[in-house]
Amino acid sequence: MKKLINAPDAVVTDALHGMEAAHPDLVRVNYNPNYIVRADAPVSGKVGIISGGGSGHEPMHGGFVGRGMLDAACPGEVFTSPTPDQMQAATEAVDGGAGVLHIVKNYTGDVMNFDMAADLAKSGGVEVESVLTNDDVAVEDSLYTAGRRGVGITVLLEKICGGAAEDGRSLQEVAELGRRVNGNGRSMGMALTPCITPASGNPSFELGDDEVEIGIGIHGEPGRFREKIGPASQIAERLMTPIVEDLPFSSGDRVLAFMNGMGGTPLIELYVMYNEVAKLCSEHGLQIERNLIGNYITSLEMQGCSITLLKLDDEMVRYWDAPVDTPGLRWGA
Repeated sequence: MKKLINAPDAVVTDALHGMEAAHPDLVRVNYNPNYIVRADAPVSGKVGIISGGGSGHEPMHGGFVGRGMLDAACPGEVFTSPTPDQMQAATEAVDGGAGVLHIVKNYTGDVMNFDMAADLAKSGGVEVESVLTNDDVAVEDSLYTAGRRGVGITVLLEKICGGAAEDGRSLQEVAELGRRVNGNGRSMGMALTPCITPASGNPSFELGDDEVEIGIGIHGEPGRFREKIGPASQIAERLMTPIVEDLPFSSGDRVLAFMNGMGGTPLIELYVMYNEVAKLCSEHGLQIERNLIGNYITSLEMQGCSITLLKLDDEMVRYWDAPVDTPGLRWGA
């Protein structure tokens, strides 16, 4: 194992210190328990938004803390859910009097710990709503989940709900918008290689040099099937067909197309894949109104990608376009 670290058990803390040193104008970091908050938190009268999950998926979630997106993020150890005390402390730190929204990916540990934190925060007088993301069409149940996994739509939901909260919308309105985004988004991913967690020092799964895994999860969970690697056009079709059929998307739909890298995929390859996605969208009569291309929800150094399509409405477009100023996403600010 070759990694730019000091020690396996110090990776998350060292990275948090690095984020704090790099972005003091955007975020503050609390230690014991670990959480990241926007520099001006709490914002009086604004709905607070927090999310979290295992580390190793950067820039999600800590990289999305800032104006127009998240108010706080709770990082667990690598591929391990954060604890209820982290989530409770973060919830209380961003409560500006308008309540707090929890954005939770559908992984068993995340769901259980966020539920506990919400109960604790409510008992302390904080109004809390939760939105669960479960957009992955690859498998119904997996190593870490009961039901579908929450993946790429989480990033889009955090941005759109963040824009709505910044606009002064109520907790119930922001939560309902989030549920609508999740309901209108579908994702699927693939891997060319496994990744190596610092604690284990071993690949997360075995994959032949000439094989790809279709439908992989962000922790290396198995997907739908494994096959010999083919051209990008074939891989794009393998991912897009289940996505389009699942919602289902219809000719004339306006969509946001999100081409996400898993951490180790060069941007040139993501653009090759995006070109194939754009062609397939055109064939299905889907109009791409917005897009996002890059490494936003990763799996350490895994090579691969995921595709997310979100069926848009005017409100989603409005809040997607709204200014955002975070370490990992920034425009209009």
